[in-house]
Amino acid sequence: MKGTFQSITGNICIFPNMEPDFVVSEWMAGSRVFYCRLNVLTLSAEVAPLVAQEIGNRDEEVSHLRIVDRHRMELLIERSALLRAIADLKVVRTYRQMRRMMKKDDPFSRIHPRLKNDTEGICYYVDEITYHKEVCVLRGWVFDREYLISEIKILNAKKQPINCKIMRQIRNDVADQFCLDPKDRQGFSISINYEDIHDLPLFLEIHDLRGFVRRKLNYEPDAEKQKIVEENRNSAYIDYNDWAIDHRATKDELEIQRRKQFRYEPKFSVVVPLYKTPERYLTELVDSIKAQTYANWELILSDGSGENSPIDGILTQLEQSDSRIKVVRNRQQLHISENTNAALEEVTGDYVVFCDHDDILSPEAFFENVRIINKYPGTEMIYSDEDKILDDWMLTEPHFKPDFNLDLLLTNNYICHLLVVSRKLQEKVGGLDPAFDGAQDYDFVLRCVSETKNIRHIPRALYHWRISATSTAENPESKEYAFYSGKRAVEAYYKRAGIPAEVSMTEAAGWYKTTYHWDSEPLVSIVIPNKDHKEDLERCINSIEEKSTYRNYEYIIVENNSVDPQTFSYYEKLKSDLPNLNVVTYKDAFNYSAINNYGVSFARGEFILFLNNDTEVINPDFMKEMLGYCLREDVGACGARLYYEDGSLQHAGVVVGLGGLAGHPFAKTIHDDHGYMNRIASAQDLSAVTAACMMMKKTVFNLVGGFYEGMAVAFNDVDLCMKITKAGYRIVYNPAVELYHYESKSRGNEDTKAKVARFEQEVALFRERWPEILENGDPYYNPNFTLRRTGYALREKDEPAQVL
Repeated sequence: MKGTFQSITGNICIFPNMEPDFVVSEWMAGSRVFYCRLNVLTLSAEVAPLVAQEIGNRDEEVSHLRIVDRHRMELLIERSALLRAIADLKVVRTYRQMRRMMKKDDPFSRIHPRLKNDTEGICYYVDEITYHKEVCVLRGWVFDREYLISEIKILNAKKQPINCKIMRQIRNDVADQFCLDPKDRQGFSISINYEDIHDLPLFLEIHDLRGFVRRKLNYEPDAEKQKIVEENRNSAYIDYNDWAIDHRATKDELEIQRRKQFRYEPKFSVVVPLYKTPERYLTELVDSIKAQTYANWELILSDGSGENSPIDGILTQLEQSDSRIKVVRNRQQLHISENTNAALEEVTGDYVVFCDHDDILSPEAFFENVRIINKYPGTEMIYSDEDKILDDWMLTEPHFKPDFNLDLLLTNNYICHLLVVSRKLQEKVGGLDPAFDGAQDYDFVLRCVSETKNIRHIPRALYHWRISATSTAENPESKEYAFYSGKRAVEAYYKRAGIPAEVSMTEAAGWYKTTYHWDSEPLVSIVIPNKDHKEDLERCINSIEEKSTYRNYEYIIVENNSVDPQTFSYYEKLKSDLPNLNVVTYKDAFNYSAINNYGVSFARGEFILFLNNDTEVINPDFMKEMLGYCLREDVGACGARLYYEDGSLQHAGVVVGLGGLAGHPFAKTIHDDHGYMNRIASAQDLSAVTAACMMMKKTVFNLVGGFYEGMAVAFNDVDLCMKITKAGYRIVYNPAVELYHYESKSRGNEDTKAKVARFEQEVALFRERWPEILENGDPYYNPNFTLRRTGYALREKDEPAQVL
């Protein structure tokens, strides 16, 4: 018989100073023994055989142990021993309880780390609770000298966990004071959506192997903040499962699809690598393919389980149930790349569909792909949106993606599922490369991208990624080795492209940062419009002079109608102190576009850095980071991550159409939040970035005619970016470029009738100049998101859907 339980966690402590984390993720009960699978997160390949030998030698109750790879061990152990282990791990709460459990005759006593004393434990402190528009944020720190903190929760009055986003952070101050390793990330930041706050009071609960501590939180928003809480409960939250049900194809629509005839009806070859797949999951996958409304397909199931495969019987049944199903039986166990390649050898269709062995397709998946292929002849690669599915068929965690976004792809494999490629393209790039196992799909996608530009995106969740105990859908850390393979896949892409780039892993698993290493150091002309506000300009220039690691630049200060004598005195001081600084005078009325165009006419540099006078540099490599992207032939401009004075986010790119015309999707997000799918912290292509800090090639600036001077204040930078994109260049947002932006202090507010009239005129001009993107939607912003508010929220019921 089989049994399941919540994953139990602990530490293997067989050798001194070696405490690799493990998770018991699966067990099978027989008459006398339990079969256990352990996922070992930090066990090195060199140590794994020693662990096997040590357990086998010391523990007579272990009858079999096999090291599958550095992340998984399998062992057979007597029922009594495992029951003791489960009981120990589940009920340990105090030092005394643990000591009572650790008896000499208990073979699992070697697996439990012993507590040196009972005077130390979980130390923690809550620094503050702050209230924002959509979330409240709890910040503090926690550590235990002997054990890693395993879990942090927020509970309601019924002691039930509530949804929240928890981020562990480096706290050098705490590490210094208590002599700790800052890499253990003692700090935490917890964001709680107001709609999830119902039963007060709230409690903070922190766990390690000893047990847990719990503290009541002083969550008491004032009347004004409480009003925000209620407003967000009523308007901001949409349950995704309910939303997905409302937006899925109806029975009538599916029936219409079944009767639809296309001019071109390609054959899809679905390739699925199998390895001891649970029968239920495999059956549900096959059923979802049989249910497709488009019927011209073949399914190729490649069994890499080896001889005496436990799924051979069900495969025979499936093969006999439908002539379109083929089974490849491999005599030896195969890794995923070899297994998939075995299936690819049997492909006879026009397009190849890649699918995992335990996931599910929406019934309209093939139909939607055929529709795109007919609408855009020559399409060679298609990907769709996806979400995750629980065992009870509840849908969660949608991943709504942008249209093809090269720089986001080089940051993270956002394409993932559902992936469809033409057979010709697949044969051109070859099969999956075993050298990249763990990220073999990422490498394959990047090789395809190197060979084709005919890439289409379907903004519908056609693929449902199953969440299970060992699935990377639920726990990406369970395949840490895969992220190293992903890093190498991105490096291989750059090598093929002849681009000198260094790829590093970030604190977000599966996300990467690119640093370019070009040989040249061209001159950068920094154009800064200014009217009075000497203190702002001084702070801006001082931050560059004191911090910038890139030194080949010049300043062009464009003076515009200043009246304060101190401003002109400061100009003279600047010219005296900085030989690379030039002050030029624009005498007409304020027109941001005209002022910058005028400034560029004096620029000697190959690259222009447009910079507002009310900005302040944060990171020293900001200019190198921007130049790294701008030196690429395909990039026209690069933008930055900007913060308000209080540290909240001001700019992480622009979405055209947001708020009616154009807006910042993450405006006023808390400083530490990385946004939907880590987008705030991801380099990516966008339709526009703000010119408060934007670098671009001077040749591209001249090619598109510079800023449109008909837009004196608003949307001129968005308009410029649109022209750059139309000319065939990319606009890149680089989150590694960070500055404070004190927001248009020099110009003032839109508080007069003349300014309001001018703003309305510029809105009309933008609509007139760019009707297509306003009608069809920003290609880098998924149409399933609302345009009514920021934060990548789901589109509301009464919002019109984008027509594909």
